[in-house]
This record gives sequence, structure tokens and C-alpha cells, in this order.
Amino acid sequence: MDDIEIPEYFICPISLQIMQDPVTISTGITYDRDSIEHWLFTTRNTICPVTKQSLPNDFDLTPNHTLRRLIQSWCIDNASNGILKMPSPKPCLDKCHLLKLIKDLHLPRRQIKTLIELEFLAAENERNRKYMGETGLPKALLMFIVTCFKKTQMDGIQEAVSILKLIRVSSKDSKEILIENYQIIESLTWILGWCNDNCNIIKSHAVSVLKMVLEDASSSVLERLKPSFFQSVVGVIRENITQQGLNAALKVLLNACPWGRNRITMVESGAVFELIELEWRSPEKKTTEYILGILFHLCSCADGRAKFLSHRGGIAMVAKRILKVSPAADDRAVLILAMICKFSGTNMVVQEMLNVKAVSKLCLMLQADCAPYLKEKAREILRSHSEEWKNSPCIDISIVVR
Repeated sequence: MDDIEIPEYFICPISLQIMQDPVTISTGITYDRDSIEHWLFTTRNTICPVTKQSLPNDFDLTPNHTLRRLIQSWCIDNASNGILKMPSPKPCLDKCHLLKLIKDLHLPRRQIKTLIELEFLAAENERNRKYMGETGLPKALLMFIVTCFKKTQMDGIQEAVSILKLIRVSSKDSKEILIENYQIIESLTWILGWCNDNCNIIKSHAVSVLKMVLEDASSSVLERLKPSFFQSVVGVIRENITQQGLNAALKVLLNACPWGRNRITMVESGAVFELIELEWRSPEKKTTEYILGILFHLCSCADGRAKFLSHRGGIAMVAKRILKVSPAADDRAVLILAMICKFSGTNMVVQEMLNVKAVSKLCLMLQADCAPYLKEKAREILRSHSEEWKNSPCIDISIVVR
């Protein structure tokens, strides 16, 4: 088969494989359907991969039947050379059938069967997920979850959050449902408090959905978040959920940080301790950036700094991440140390910074290839306690004062 010359126009420009279901987009370029759908719907790209032209919002994927027949004929002619017969393309999801399934969600006798079918269709391909989003399924599923919450009914919840995670909740849908029914936040929070078989997978999916719902929420919504909400999200962080679920939970907290009331509630919910513990046991770039981002906000209040300093590994964790993760992590880490030094720089804290090599890291930053403002912030911290650190072999006063 390696010796067979495949016509160039049979090859998908994205996958570089023979196209099984060729479709042409508005720019005139033909791709394999699965590849272009993944490009458009999963990565949220809005340009043609080949021409780099912008695509209109209402463009269609037009089946290229002529090319498909040519590829099929070529495959048959080369079957003796190991070329497999071209499979028939999967039929498009019938929108009428999908609308019927959405209606069946309101019928108690058919709910579970309907949810199982919807989950199968959502997992099948990107095309199905796109149609599901366009026909209002996310909103219907969110309302189903609210109904389950009111009845304390768990049947169907696993399927519902799994589908929502696959098809995503659009900004438009989330805004509309939060205006119409604020209980969706309470409903998803209720799921985070579950304790049964497969609960970690369900919680991971639920917190991912919660992140989508709150991503474009208004200030009035984010200001009304209850202590029970933060207790549930912080509780998820200490559990063994998926990495994706953890990052979703952290993003939820980070998005709620700009409001002072939320920061105080997070501190009271034990967020500082759990974030430090999580970073020690599960360092991952995006996770670290989220954790340091949240800790930066929480350390802006006195109670947050007190909780941070009460954890014996807090300063050490922040220092260890400097110059090891990313510029974004460096930014948050240095600003955390700056707040600690400025507002809570007792003799004990200053000595601890020396002992856990936080001072050494700050000195390294002055010589590293990092943003000038970070170097200046590191120099500012070093100057603020230079008297206490000047006799240490890890600090060169000449670097600090110049």
C-alpha cells in the first residue's frame, strides 16, 4: 500500500488521509467532514484552514458527491493492493427527531431512555453536537436538572451533565436561563454535594457545566453567590475528580474573585488551605496558574493572608513555582509575596522567606529573562527587608540597591 500513489485531491488538507465523507465549505476547499467539523466546532475556529479566509456564521458543509464517487471507485479498483472499501457516510441527525427527543424530556416515562439516546448521539460526532446546541437542547437539559433538584431526583442527572459537557452551554443560553431561573446554580451546586457511586465523574461534569454557565454571568449574578456555593466548589477541589474538573472548579472560583464578599466567603470556606494542598500534590501548568491567581486575590484581604501564613507550606509553594511554570504564574507568585511582605512581614515571616528560598528566587528574577515590571517588583520586595536579609549569602545587596 505504501507504493500506491494516492491522487492529491483525495487527501484531506487537515488529516492528510483519504477523505471518507468529502464536504466543501464556502471558500471552495474540500475537507473530510469529521476533520473540518472538529476544526470548526471543537476548537471554535472561524477561518478556512487552507485559505485563512473568515467564514460566515451561517455557512454550510456541502457534500461533494462527485469527489466521493471518484474516491469510492478508486478504492474498489485498488482493493487488491490493500485499499479498504470506503464506508458509507453517517446520516445527519434529523432535527425533527431531535426536537421530539427534547419534548420527551418532559415525559417521566421516557426521560431515561431519551437521555441515553441523546448521550449516544452527542458522543457520536461534532455534527450532532452542533445541531443539539442549535435546537435548544442545552437549555432543556438545564431545566431538567432544575426539576430534578426540586424533586431531589437523581435519576438521569449523570446523563444530563455528561451531554451538557459534550455539547457545551452557549453564552446566550446561560444568560437566558440565569435570568429566567437562578436555581440552575443551586441545582448544579446540589450535584457537587453528592456522595454515591461514580460521583467523582458526575461532579467533574457538573462543575464543568457550572463553569460554562457562569463564564458570561452578569455582576448581579456573581455577587449573589451563596456561602453554600463556595463550600461545595471548595469541597470538590479536595476530592479526587478529573484534572479537567479541577481546572473547571478553579476557574469558577477565579471568576468570582473580583468581588470582596466572595473572597471573604472563599477564605471562610477553607479555600486557601485546599489550594495550597492541591498545588503540592498536583502541579500542572494551567492548574498552577489558576491556583496562584486565586491566592493572589485572597491574599488581598487580611483574613486571606492570615490563612495563607498559617499553612506551613504556603510561602514555600509560591517560591518553588517562580521561574518554573510560566510568566503568568511568575506574575501572581511575586505579587503574592509582595502583599505578604507589605502587610504581614513580621520577623517570623521574613525569616521563613529566607529559609524556604523565596529570597533566593527573588534574587534570581533580577538576573532572569522576565518582564521588567516583575524585576522591579522583586527588587522592591528585597529592598523592603534588606536589613533583615543583608547578612544572608543568598542576597547580593549591590544587585538590590542599583
